[in-house]
Amino acid sequence: MSYLPQDLQDNLDAARVAGLKKMSRLKVRTDETVVKVLRSWKTGFAVDLADAAHLRGLVDMYDGERHLFTCLIVAAEAEGGEMQFEYKRSTAAKDSAPLDFHRETPAPVAYLT
Repeated sequence: MSYLPQDLQDNLDAARVAGLKKMSRLKVRTDETVVKVLRSWKTGFAVDLADAAHLRGLVDMYDGERHLFTCLIVAAEAEGGEMQFEYKRSTAAKDSAPLDFHRETPAPVAYLT
């Protein structure tokens, strides 16, 4: 294990977070704010520690302008200039409303004469 002075470690963490912000297309939206996602994985995601105070509860995750998920999140841990969040629930966004009836097998749309 190597030892770095705390100010040097803080500068390295800040540079790494800035690089991740530039590369990421993912973002999380709440009612009030939009926060860039630095990285994501199957059970959660990480954002810049400075932006993390605004995130709680139900959020929407976007890839650019495409709505991916509606998520219920909890803060997990702060590490290296990032705040990591875990999903309590994650629901995929749909383009259409769910059906409230059973759809029969596909039928022809029109008949040709």
